Amino acid sequence: MMLGIETEAMIFLFAGLSGITVMLVYDILVLFRKLIRHRYWAVSVEDFLFWFFVSIYLFYQMYRTTYGSIRWFFILGIVSGCLFVYFFRMFLKKIWMKEQKNLEKYKKNR
Repeated sequence: MMLGIETEAMIFLFAGLSGITVMLVYDILVLFRKLIRHRYWAVSVEDFLFWFFVSIYLFYQMYRTTYGSIRWFFILGIVSGCLFVYFFRMFLKKIWMKEQKNLEKYKKNR
């Protein structure tokens, strides 16, 4: 079945949103781990459950958008969404570090 470019673009966007969702949920899981210390086996179980439910979620998204066929632009969209969250997080971290340095300079000059 041949899809039109508009359909492929929409599937790519939906896949990107799926990638963003996966990365944000994983960031929440990592934050939860930092707030509450976990044993090694608990981290392993959490990771297993995370990837189990992510695989179900991504399969559902793929089935819903491409009727179950694996398309390169769907996979590229997921990866792009994950990379977007990663680089946005790095950007925010860089801004946070810069503002922290400015605040330290301000405290020293007072």
